[in-house]
Amino acid sequence: MTSQAATEPVTGAKPVLDGNRPRAERLIVGIFTMVPMAALIAAVPLTWGWGLTWTDVGLAVGFYYLSGFGVTVGYHRYFTHRGFKANRALRNALAITGSMALQGDVITWVADHRRHHAFSDKEGDPHSPWLYGTTTAALAKGFWHAHMGWLFGPERTNAARFTPDLLADRDIVRISRQFALWTAVSLLAPALLGGLISMSWWGALTAFFWAGLVRAAVLHHVTWSINSICHMIGKRPFEARDKATNVWPLAILSMGESWHNLHHADPTCARHGVKRGQVDMTARVIWALEKLGWAYDVRWPTSNRLAQLTRPS
Repeated sequence: MTSQAATEPVTGAKPVLDGNRPRAERLIVGIFTMVPMAALIAAVPLTWGWGLTWTDVGLAVGFYYLSGFGVTVGYHRYFTHRGFKANRALRNALAITGSMALQGDVITWVADHRRHHAFSDKEGDPHSPWLYGTTTAALAKGFWHAHMGWLFGPERTNAARFTPDLLADRDIVRISRQFALWTAVSLLAPALLGGLISMSWWGALTAFFWAGLVRAAVLHHVTWSINSICHMIGKRPFEARDKATNVWPLAILSMGESWHNLHHADPTCARHGVKRGQVDMTARVIWALEKLGWAYDVRWPTSNRLAQLTRPS
């Protein structure tokens, strides 16, 4: 049985939405979304002959997985769904590295995602691709909305309803308010390392571009693809209340998040890729954290539970 507390802790009179986001906040979201995307588009011609070194590639991959695991291990499987428990140091580290993905502060991200699970693929879901119908035009509009269009909307999820546990955690509130700081660290740390490794300003600039902006843009689109592609096409071996699917080509880049059908069938499970060959790097990181003693009470899948969730063939 799925844990409703992991998706919507408070179901009282508090409203789902908390008014509209200020224009300044929406502008900032636009900047954090469009600037990395512009860099990603510019990356195509830049790769031909100049401006990319093996140092840039190494830094980009390193920061991609550092910030990516901050989202998948931290924002998603820990803070949103409580798939495991963590000591204070790990909890804060996950909030910080998740912030470095440039996907919003931890409280806002978790509130939106818990709302998504509470109303998945129904009215109230902030980013379902099925909200406009099933015609070709409606699905095209729904794909855009689910992938990134929803980010520009005025609605603000009510954190008091969906994340009272995070609002009661002083450390997490502080880190959430420091989102701009961790964004700056995420973009400038690659530049600093690139400059030191190459001992040049040019090395700092190319590292900022590739390991900062382009890396953030690629991670954005992979994360957004879970909201869009993984609710439209793919396999559904497990019973879920919505249209969440498994899309295997995204498994490596998404660090296991694209095994999305099992996740929606059993949201608090710490492992999403449960069948043979389903690579789930996030689950392996959680396993390692458990072995180190930093994570505990991990909600690993059981054969009985998976049997209950399996759809009839």
